[in-house]
Amino acid sequence: MKIRAVLPPFLPLEEIGRRVASLLPDLEIVTNPTAPGRYPLDEVEVLVLTTFHDLPASLVSQMAQLRFVQVASTGYDRVDLAACRERGIWVSNVPVANAKSVAEHVLLLVLATLRDLRALDGDLRRGEWPMLTGTNDLAGKVFGIVGMGRIGRELAARLVPFEVSAVYADIVPLPPEEERRLGVSRVAWPDILDRADIVSLHLPLTPETRGIMGAREFARLKDQAIFVNTARSELVDLAALRDAVTAGRIRAALDVFPAEPPDFTDPVFRAPNTVLTPHIAGVTFEAQQRFLQETIKNVLRYVEGKAPLYRVDGPPPG
Repeated sequence: MKIRAVLPPFLPLEEIGRRVASLLPDLEIVTNPTAPGRYPLDEVEVLVLTTFHDLPASLVSQMAQLRFVQVASTGYDRVDLAACRERGIWVSNVPVANAKSVAEHVLLLVLATLRDLRALDGDLRRGEWPMLTGTNDLAGKVFGIVGMGRIGRELAARLVPFEVSAVYADIVPLPPEEERRLGVSRVAWPDILDRADIVSLHLPLTPETRGIMGAREFARLKDQAIFVNTARSELVDLAALRDAVTAGRIRAALDVFPAEPPDFTDPVFRAPNTVLTPHIAGVTFEAQQRFLQETIKNVLRYVEGKAPLYRVDGPPPG
């Protein structure tokens, strides 16, 4: 069975190849989907991708034998699902590898923002010793989680000891016993914007969620509310976010950007009320090991004739 893994060149490709050689001897590793390899493109049956490469309809059409696409990440928005559905190609992601890592990173960003970590660190590095700050506790705040999937639930669980009032918005409500366990209550999406001191996005990128945070939504946020995005930049109208941040109305903690690397001349990068990280919320050593393990396991399931887990190629909602 011809299997092609398209991996970014900064990964230890030789080490990965050695680790999987005994399990998947038919695997070839390349750094570009159309790069020359052991197998002609139109003979590849299984394709492994990361979030660094696209699978457009034009490429799907060139892969006549393609039957299964394994995306080694949580996000799969760079795969043309419609083209895969039309051909009956199965598509799976790995939604279980980095949920804990992203949830921890959200807490890092929120606490760094509340405690003004960026400014205080800068003061000390300049030889200054501030005597009084305007920092805040997390305890007692209303924390809004938009999207209660695996990451949202991991985040809610970590908020319990911080004594916050946690609310969430999702088209699918949690079972009542799960809400009680996590200490969360479901509210309507617009109500989160009005009520929350902190709003954190944990949605997949779909036609329905694209641009869900625009000028109208930012205008509804409380003054000095903290907006967190570790999901996808396309969920947000960048111009509206820029206006809200540069006007000093809200604070923002961002891990994702429209282009990566981004345009560093954007005013968001100079705003004192932002905390920024380079799309690393889910990129811990442990998470990467889990991604590799789950990817190999799922490809092995397919090779052994079993249905792969975590399929996302079903019909779109509605």
